[in-house]
Amino acid sequence: MSEIGYRGATACTAAGISYRQLDYWARTGLVEPTIRTATGSGSQRLYGFQDILVLKIVKRLLDTGVSLQNIRTAVTHLRSRGEADLARITLMSDGASIYECTNNEEIIDLLQGGQGVFGIAIGKVWNEVEGSLSTLQGESTEDGTIVVGNSSDELAIRRKLRGA
Repeated sequence: MSEIGYRGATACTAAGISYRQLDYWARTGLVEPTIRTATGSGSQRLYGFQDILVLKIVKRLLDTGVSLQNIRTAVTHLRSRGEADLARITLMSDGASIYECTNNEEIIDLLQGGQGVFGIAIGKVWNEVEGSLSTLQGESTEDGTIVVGNSSDELAIRRKLRGA
């Protein structure tokens, strides 16, 4: 089964970042595209859904003042998790450290220290990215055809079968 890939401009729009940030993060290995990397001048990177999810999380962590070094550690950890696990995770931070929370007891323990923290519920970010990508163009990894929106929903499958 083919996966949908998203070019740089689409990934930027969905993640809310500039193309310059995207390019820098890819060149430094912070968030590299998992579908297709750049192979030279003029080649197009293709980002998968999980790549764009991570891009949006990185942007939120940077916006709240978390260091790039700590973000790199968090990205490595998130990449090691399965997609099913990601939607249940909330990332918490006090600006210096990043914590993974998967249940209410962990969140309560973190807040007892009295420090101000913020949280990023990855499930919510997941839904935001899905919503953004539903109106943007992607590219089929199987045959390179352009796909608009989520082509795997029931209505899109019916249209495709009908040839409309």
